[in-house]
Amino acid sequence: MSETEPVQRGRMHPLPRFIFATRWLQLPLYLGLIVAQCVYVFHFWVELTHLISAAFGDTHALQLLVTSIGYRADPSWVPKLDETVIMLVVLGLIDVVMISNLLIMVIVGGYETFVSRMYLEDHPDQPEWLSHVNASVLKVKLATAIIGISSIHLLKTFINAQNYSDKVLLWQTVIHIAFLLSALAIALVDRLLAPSKPHD
Repeated sequence: MSETEPVQRGRMHPLPRFIFATRWLQLPLYLGLIVAQCVYVFHFWVELTHLISAAFGDTHALQLLVTSIGYRADPSWVPKLDETVIMLVVLGLIDVVMISNLLIMVIVGGYETFVSRMYLEDHPDQPEWLSHVNASVLKVKLATAIIGISSIHLLKTFINAQNYSDKVLLWQTVIHIAFLLSALAIALVDRLLAPSKPHD
């Protein structure tokens, strides 16, 4: 009886096998995020092309940049590629990169954690964080990435503060602080729930 017991444990009944196979329903979601990643890459290169064209004197590209960042100094201001406009455009590009990094973490980490193993242990380009990723680690990393994205948005708002009301500035600051507190709470809960290492 004991010889056949491991074989019986290895077999899954049809219902558990079906329930376990439903994890592949998440695959279209991750493929959709890859499409969203492609859209962000296209948007990044469009903005970068406009910035380079504006630097060479293209007034139409400059107007597109100023419109996309929502920058207005005063009614008599003539659109020009000054330091503030460049800074806002570059912050927008950094924002796109950080959101793209967030997408990569969700796609790769989520697929590895919830769908199927990728077997990247021997791959030279395996991300360092992927070697010990799990649901808790993924949540903490996503929370810190969201804080970084929120920080970029808040900095863009403060640089362009004359185009926002005090209410908008206040609420963006409050929301950013809420993100910070949420990330601290997630990290604290993860640390409390983590199994303690045995002492030597």
